[in-house]
Amino acid sequence: MAALASTHPNLLQFTPKLTPSTRKLTPSTRKLKHKRIAMKLSVQAISASPQTSFTDQYVLQLADSLEDSLPTSSFALQNLRNNSSETILSTQWPSRKDESFRFTDTSFIKNSDIKPISHPPKSLTFSDISRDTQLKSFYFADGFLLDFSFDSSNLPDGVYLGSLSKLPSDGILERVSGLLGDLEWSDLFWSINGLGAPDLMVVYVPEGCKVEHPIYLKYIAVEGGDEGSKTMPLSNPRVFVLVEKGGEVGIVEEFAGNEESEYYWNNSVLEVVVGEGGKVRHSYVQNQSLNAAHIKWTSVRQESTSTYELVEVSTGGKLSRHNVHIQQLGSDTVTELTTFHLCVGDQTQDLHSRIVLDHPRGYCQQLHKCIVAHSSGQAVFDGNVKVNRYAQQTDAGQLTRSLLLEPRATVNVKPNLQIIADDVKCSHGAAISDLEESQLFYFQARGIDLETARKALVFSFGAEVIDKLPHTSLQKQVKNNVKELLGSTTKDS
Repeated sequence: MAALASTHPNLLQFTPKLTPSTRKLTPSTRKLKHKRIAMKLSVQAISASPQTSFTDQYVLQLADSLEDSLPTSSFALQNLRNNSSETILSTQWPSRKDESFRFTDTSFIKNSDIKPISHPPKSLTFSDISRDTQLKSFYFADGFLLDFSFDSSNLPDGVYLGSLSKLPSDGILERVSGLLGDLEWSDLFWSINGLGAPDLMVVYVPEGCKVEHPIYLKYIAVEGGDEGSKTMPLSNPRVFVLVEKGGEVGIVEEFAGNEESEYYWNNSVLEVVVGEGGKVRHSYVQNQSLNAAHIKWTSVRQESTSTYELVEVSTGGKLSRHNVHIQQLGSDTVTELTTFHLCVGDQTQDLHSRIVLDHPRGYCQQLHKCIVAHSSGQAVFDGNVKVNRYAQQTDAGQLTRSLLLEPRATVNVKPNLQIIADDVKCSHGAAISDLEESQLFYFQARGIDLETARKALVFSFGAEVIDKLPHTSLQKQVKNNVKELLGSTTKDS
């Protein structure tokens, strides 16, 4: 073990808080537990050189602490947990040597004392949460679904919103279970969520049903650690959206931190399946603590003639990474992604997207905009659009635009089109700059001072994306937050 520690010094930095498990293990779970124990013994028995290490002891310890922290196991989730546990056995913690993490340093998480949250908060006040009567609201606290005070009486017939364990139909349960967790291009954080999710929220829209008002999901971080202690509470909320043929729904996700919980890790997953001719409008607002880690996976599968639209505004988190994977599974499918990232401190804002088109006449447009307003801030964009052989007559466009407002601010962009089909209309582009002098001169020539001109131009850069959010109340809330953040950077400078 001494050789292992000297070769991999980071292995000793993680001290998970293990508690005796009081839940009953199913045979499959017990088998995986024993397999992990055998794996650990094998690792300790082998000379711990990089060439012979076939697993990551740190990841195995994290998996054990996740399993021990889970509440009473839900039978419907057990298959997802078993598959995730199997995957974790052969997965290592990502490093800068991995291509997909080349510009994203996750040591901030690894060097912390990770503590999976095992129960919902005992008390929670929603006085600071604005309620819009037009939004059907659900709340997550530390990854646990709180479905109290929700009135579903005015929803269309057949629509279900709630826990997987309370699904009223065995047919829907079987359909959801068959689709859950089916993702080829996942990573370690996807598997951590699959193993550690305490429950699964299901949004089910039956065939031909159109939900008029968006479903609002508010994720709140309550338990947080003191940065000095390095204790990092970990939550794993998970949502599954299934829209049948011709159905329509809007989903609004908002992530926010409690004022007293600054140091935590939210590891979230959203899966979306859109049936033939269906439509999902997805809005995602991330405003977590600037000391927190926020890693999110969004997986979307679209059948023919379906539409998926994403509008994202991400401003929080010391480390924030959004992995978006979209697969068009039929012809005449529409995908639109519009995102805005803002760094106002020592932050990393990272967007990794992958869109796969396999069928004719697919349409895909992606606009990514980011502002780095701090000398230690960093933004990352890695966008991959793959147009396979049978995706003829595809129309795909990708554009990333970045504003760097400080001398040492950093952005790494990698727009990428992989085209195998020969009858397509595809384009991509990237632009990185500070504000143009001609734009500032335009304002100054009309009597507007330089500082006011800069503020107006910087804010309008992101307002194009914010204005696509549903409902004026949400737009106003996000705009006020962005103005406040940009104002703080001006004061600091």
